[in-house]
Amino acid sequence: MNRYEFLKISTGIIGGLTIPGVWGATTCAAETPPAERVGLDDFYLMRGLNALARSHQMSAMAGHLGASLVAGYFLGKQRPNLESEVYDGIQGDLDRVMAGESVFGSKMAKNSKIADSELFEAFPKEKPNESLIDGIAEALEKNIKTPRESGHNVIFASIAIHALKERPDLATPSIVDGIRKLIGLFDNAHPGSGYYGKTKGRIKGNKITLPELDDELPPYTDVKGMVEVVLEEIINQDPKVHVQGYGGLVHVNNHAAAITDLAQYGYPELVPAAIASHHQHLRLWRNLPNVADEFGPSPYAEFNPYTSAYWTSGKVSYDHALLTHRVKTMFGFDELAEAIDDDRKENRAYDKLRYMM
Repeated sequence: MNRYEFLKISTGIIGGLTIPGVWGATTCAAETPPAERVGLDDFYLMRGLNALARSHQMSAMAGHLGASLVAGYFLGKQRPNLESEVYDGIQGDLDRVMAGESVFGSKMAKNSKIADSELFEAFPKEKPNESLIDGIAEALEKNIKTPRESGHNVIFASIAIHALKERPDLATPSIVDGIRKLIGLFDNAHPGSGYYGKTKGRIKGNKITLPELDDELPPYTDVKGMVEVVLEEIINQDPKVHVQGYGGLVHVNNHAAAITDLAQYGYPELVPAAIASHHQHLRLWRNLPNVADEFGPSPYAEFNPYTSAYWTSGKVSYDHALLTHRVKTMFGFDELAEAIDDDRKENRAYDKLRYMM
């Protein structure tokens, strides 16, 4: 059942969040005859969950590694008719992550007692228990009201919930308990940081005072409003505007996508607070200064990442962050686009994804 079908039969208003009619038609190619190869196999899903569950032994940011594998697996489910070169490219990214190339692994947590490769190892066999999944939402509820590290608390928790709700046979005590500990690491985290030019340098978001009023970004109070705003931000990207901080538009996209999944997978009561936090995240990002004079225009890819041309061009970037964010952003965009019934806006945003790649 896709989101549109799910919400056609759902009713209720929770915490001021109107649920029915929030989502649009699905963009997933589920009705399209699959290509010869369909995405990635379960290996990446299971290894991704293992890494999410062990990340707390390394650092909160180590959650990037496992989350990228889980996203890559579900991206194949979202779009089962992509060209084989796209799947090969995605798998190549994830293999690089498991090989220790991500900056968010032990390279960042220099005193880590665990190696990147150990994150992905299997846990001892345990009996799964689907009811344990609620514990991840409970952990998230403690830190969801304000932005935490550019939305990573919501992103990591939501992608784990998505995976375990789809595959409850993997919801073992070790997996769920480890992910709860990961989300708990964000309890005292700041909102992220931004670069405010040569004079001020990089400043954490909790040290920034935003203008009281922002006529260009009125509050949005439901999923539909949030999604419309984020898609407009993607559409209106201008390479002449170069800002740095709060995870960039990549994280604005992924944070919003994670919130749509919380509603879809059974936790709509968390959504109002999550949306208010997202609005704060987006305001912090939008109020960053343009530093194009210092760093040049924003880089962007020649091709869209859902096409074979992107992966075979010889110009694929493996910079320190994009390795774990590329696939999560592709997955997140599809989750986001499913939540709104506006094909024109979705297609315009799709065309601008290369500005985030």
